[in-house]
Amino acid sequence: MKSDKVTSGIDKAPHRSLFKAMGYTDEEINRPLIGIANAKNEVIPGHFHLDGVAEAVKSGVRMAGGTPIEFGAIGVCDGIAMGHEGMHYSLASREVIADSVEIMVRAHSLDALVLIPNCDKIVPGMLMASARLNIPAIVVSGGPMLAGQHRGEKIDLKTVFESVAAVKAGKLSSAELTEVEDSACPGCGSCSGMFTANSMNCLTEVLGLGLPGNGTIPAVDARRRRLAKKAGQQIMKLWEEDIKPLDILTEETFRNALKVDMALGCSTNTALHLPAIAYEAGIELDIEIINEIKEQVPHLCSLSPAGEYHIEDLDRAGGIPAVMKVLSQEGILAEELLTVTTQSVADNLAGVEVLDEQVIRDFDTAYHATGGLAALKGNLAPAGAVVKQSAVAEEMLVHSGPARVFDSEEAAVAAIHEGKIKSGDVVVIRYEGPKGGPGMREMLTPTSAVAGAGLDKEVALITDGRFSGATRGAAIGHVSPEAMQGGAIAVVEEGDIIEIDIPQGELNVKLSAEELETRLEKWTAPEPKIKTGYLSRYAKLVSSASKGAIFA
Repeated sequence: MKSDKVTSGIDKAPHRSLFKAMGYTDEEINRPLIGIANAKNEVIPGHFHLDGVAEAVKSGVRMAGGTPIEFGAIGVCDGIAMGHEGMHYSLASREVIADSVEIMVRAHSLDALVLIPNCDKIVPGMLMASARLNIPAIVVSGGPMLAGQHRGEKIDLKTVFESVAAVKAGKLSSAELTEVEDSACPGCGSCSGMFTANSMNCLTEVLGLGLPGNGTIPAVDARRRRLAKKAGQQIMKLWEEDIKPLDILTEETFRNALKVDMALGCSTNTALHLPAIAYEAGIELDIEIINEIKEQVPHLCSLSPAGEYHIEDLDRAGGIPAVMKVLSQEGILAEELLTVTTQSVADNLAGVEVLDEQVIRDFDTAYHATGGLAALKGNLAPAGAVVKQSAVAEEMLVHSGPARVFDSEEAAVAAIHEGKIKSGDVVVIRYEGPKGGPGMREMLTPTSAVAGAGLDKEVALITDGRFSGATRGAAIGHVSPEAMQGGAIAVVEEGDIIEIDIPQGELNVKLSAEELETRLEKWTAPEPKIKTGYLSRYAKLVSSASKGAIFA
């Protein structure tokens, strides 16, 4: 056992003494030491209840003969961090989470690892750590929030953001906004649509590092506690059989994840996180693969923010196994791959069926003929950009309009609220990339402002930053190279014509190559927005969004 380095032999008497100071017995010290990385805090509703999940995990570990040792991890709530300096820290926290899990496991020679995340950057951060450490590991998330109810309709956090914009546009009363605010988030869990947190929790199942049900069983459902106990028991089996993340994470595994991503219509943030996890596994995942796979897999599930259904509905319809079963029946999935069940994908799908064919459609009745995400390239994004095409209105899939240029999110939001953005405009928000932001802020506020003003079928947004998983509309993010690196987006001028063709995967500014080159030669990088602390260090280390915004 790895833990022998801190528990066995005469020389380790001081180490054992320190364990005994916490009440561990000799019997516990001599068992496999199983790290429980618990991201519980009292800031994020998706994490508020994780102490209960952790207790269930620890029960499972003890039942199976291990000694659970819990430690903490930080987490940022993207919703609470939205629209102020806090959002600079969201994506940047992913690297801290991965590093801190690595530190705790390596420093204390733990034998195996159960990871308990739930929200946007915590899930990929922990998945990155599992690949980097490559000791037996399993993920069990805290589960999704239930949808809210307002005047007979299901609502969620997206509804609140859009209601704020509707109030400012004079389309909703402040009294009704309060009703929405009080009802949209009815309890603990990751926000109830197919936003980033739930996208990553669902894809954790497909990556083979979470048990079936990890992505969709609601946080308040007793099945979530039972799943956590199973995960605690299963980590002991993984330890006994010496099954590690890199035995599970292969190139085909990531292709499977992208296929399910396309079927679900996941957040564009998966195009950041999957390459980052793959990088830790020694696999290069080019975003170009998105366009290859979107042609193979249609959009089968219309979940919020694009559709009427929520994660609770997906769970009721059979969850991620049922989505995978549809792809399996079409011969789309690689099914021989190993998972943390210690069985193959094919074994896990035996007996699975779709329980609601409206929530999970088949290929013949798909919501869209192609998958939920699209990668775009062109002279405005030579290294690529990403859009959630399943959330784009049909009339905006191809669009041409004048650029309205802003050097920050705040400036763009102010212009939208002041009624300065008109039908047909293309809002360009730059210097919000990984380096320029720094931290590649998530921009639910401007997209919600556009939607709340009733312009989401008439106005496009383009940024070198990123958009929330709750975003809908023609919102194109991850434009690379970013403005701070001298990308073409840095020299777009007010009134330049931007041409968007999502079906063809193209994003261009209507300028000659000579004009673009002339402008870029005259361009100089602005002063960094933040010059001290973690974000200053982050900006110096982080790579392009096209590579997953990793430290490379």
